[in-house]
Amino acid sequence: MEINKGVIAKLRAEYGDAFYLLDSEQYQKNFLELRDTFRSIYPNFNIAYSYKTNYTPKFCKIVDQLGGYAEVVSEMEMEIALRCGVKHRRIIWNGPIKNPQKLEEFLVAGGTDNIDSLDELEIVKGIVERHPNTTIHLGIRCNYEVGDGVVSRFGFDVDSDDFKEVLNFVQNTPNVHFVNFQCHFAKRQIEYWPARAKGMVELIDRLGIIPERIDIGGGLFGKMADSLKAQFTTEIPCYMDYAKAAATVFADYFANKDVKPELLIEPGSAVVGDCMKFVGTVKTIKDVRGKKFATVLGSQKNISMSGVNPPMEVIAMGNEQAEYDNLDFVGFTCIEGDVLYRNFQGKLAKNDAIVISNCGSYSLVMKPPFILPNFPVLDICGEHTEVIKRGEVFDDLFHTFAF
Repeated sequence: MEINKGVIAKLRAEYGDAFYLLDSEQYQKNFLELRDTFRSIYPNFNIAYSYKTNYTPKFCKIVDQLGGYAEVVSEMEMEIALRCGVKHRRIIWNGPIKNPQKLEEFLVAGGTDNIDSLDELEIVKGIVERHPNTTIHLGIRCNYEVGDGVVSRFGFDVDSDDFKEVLNFVQNTPNVHFVNFQCHFAKRQIEYWPARAKGMVELIDRLGIIPERIDIGGGLFGKMADSLKAQFTTEIPCYMDYAKAAATVFADYFANKDVKPELLIEPGSAVVGDCMKFVGTVKTIKDVRGKKFATVLGSQKNISMSGVNPPMEVIAMGNEQAEYDNLDFVGFTCIEGDVLYRNFQGKLAKNDAIVISNCGSYSLVMKPPFILPNFPVLDICGEHTEVIKRGEVFDDLFHTFAF
């Protein structure tokens, strides 16, 4: 995806002065590379893509076309998957709260629910009882120590009576098909991944149960520019680092066993992080008591990165540039902390474009309806620009209000 003055000028003329650029080709490459890297160590492996990270339908459809699963955490995300043509049997529903009616429809249609609490178990029991002639597919979210210093709020303590209760239900209820154990630990550092895998292996070894699938969740760093990597205090792992840390544990454990369950991970950022860019326009440049500020049509809310300087390129659009030192790029919102990039040094002029990379994770899905509606999303990988999401307008945000 080559972005230059001519491309920016053409896109601005049709879509306005701020927009996202989606790279569907890179997304597909990332998905296949991550999948095949894990498969090189443990062949019966697949990816369940985390919709919450970026539920752009084009991304979700690519996952389904490549044989991956949809990992959703709400009835909204489940509906996205269904509208993208994903079959219920390829959807995994996690999350701490689920709408009982939607969950019933989902389970009766063949989806898999990973139970997160005893309260959810009671809801599931009612569904199972009301549909005695339907096979209900269930998993259990597991929680155990991985040494990351966090007591995760997700799942059942595997040493608790609560865990024993839900395990007894999914194993001994006639019309329940026990699909998998699942876990989710948020920290992405590579040192916690062996403990995550070993904890799951120890669980199935202790119980003497090998489920159809083993799902060890998400929490992986994705690909990023060197300038962004340098701002982290730890080294950023590559796909193979994660595969060696986790898949090797399962490959070794199941090496001499006849049954080799499907191993899943639930990445989001690892596949989508470098697949979107945000393009904004410099609207004003000013000096306030010796500090330089360039105000951009765009916001920190559009890139969902704080505390770091994102990978950024300035594209000169024709106005005479001046040299700046210690300039901050700030957003259009009336929030003092809306800073996209701090301490810029280089040439800049009003109307220049800034192109911020590595904003595929959480940026689009977490942009609030704050100050301005959100900007369009475009895919320019092919011969023609594809509008993935049109720019929002007033009525998109306010038609639910009573004026």
